[in-house]
Amino acid sequence: MDHASPLPSYLVKRYQGWKATSYADNKVWYKRLAEDGQNPRAMIISCCDSRVHVTSIFGADQGEFFIHRNIANLVPPHAPDGDYHGTSAAIEFAVTGLKVAHLIVLGHSNCGGVNACYDMCKGHAPELEEKTSFLGRWMDILRPGVNMVGKMNLNDEVEERRQLEKAAVVVSLENLMTFPFIQEAVENELMTMHGLWHDIGKGELLSYDPEQALFVPV
Repeated sequence: MDHASPLPSYLVKRYQGWKATSYADNKVWYKRLAEDGQNPRAMIISCCDSRVHVTSIFGADQGEFFIHRNIANLVPPHAPDGDYHGTSAAIEFAVTGLKVAHLIVLGHSNCGGVNACYDMCKGHAPELEEKTSFLGRWMDILRPGVNMVGKMNLNDEVEERRQLEKAAVVVSLENLMTFPFIQEAVENELMTMHGLWHDIGKGELLSYDPEQALFVPV
């Protein structure tokens, strides 16, 4: 593979430090993880944003969470069309293969993907409207959320963007229920679903309450 380059030296040093400390101190645990396979209790669908550190937020160790990250923590509707569906494949494996007990969608503040969707829908990012834009077509999933926020009549762009971040979580939860195997697992009380929104700067975590249709502090 001609285009691959050597790993940057700072990453090599970090790896060597981890191998000599964390790994060396927990070698038996890592060996057990490797031999026994994974048995995570929950799947978390979070954003690719480098500031969202799921395992740190919940103090999780290796093997605890099955984590899938994508732009703006979105879940597309169920579409068994034989095409490429990375997020749907990860969800299918977690629910039908790993049989996770909890499925969590985690949104966050100042989300670049959500902001891109907002700008696109306001006509400020015509490049995202192009059929060739991977980002634009992915953010089409959130268009129902734009309509949700529009009905709030907020007249405040900052608040509209923040509400759209939360709408991304709600849209994803709704789309999850279009998957037959998820609907079956939830109805048979084999799995619970949860929507969360994390304020990075304040360290706050809000949970979606479907009865109130609001996000409330955890």
